[in-house]
Amino acid sequence: MIRIIDFGSQTTHLISRRIRELGSPVEITTPQLALEFKGVLPDGIIFSGGPASVYEKSAPTIDKKLMSLNIPILGICYGEQLISYLANGRVRPAKRRNTARRH
Repeated sequence: MIRIIDFGSQTTHLISRRIRELGSPVEITTPQLALEFKGVLPDGIIFSGGPASVYEKSAPTIDKKLMSLNIPILGICYGEQLISYLANGRVRPAKRRNTARRH
């Protein structure tokens, strides 16, 4: 089972659907409930994206204990920034925006 911690991404349910299509059950939860497990630990955790910045006072976060459960964690966008921030890393803006072209 994969647990998605939803930080407000518009694509959380799309990610969930794709994981189910690969054959794994998925559970979506809020950051506040991230450490509440029903019996067993998930096989992996995904931190979704979201509109916040990790430096905002009201930015969503998780309890750092989640990072020490010895299970894989994937951060997407905001989730990746939060992982870095919680590990005492720095998140800085790029010198230029991502300008990937769609064909």
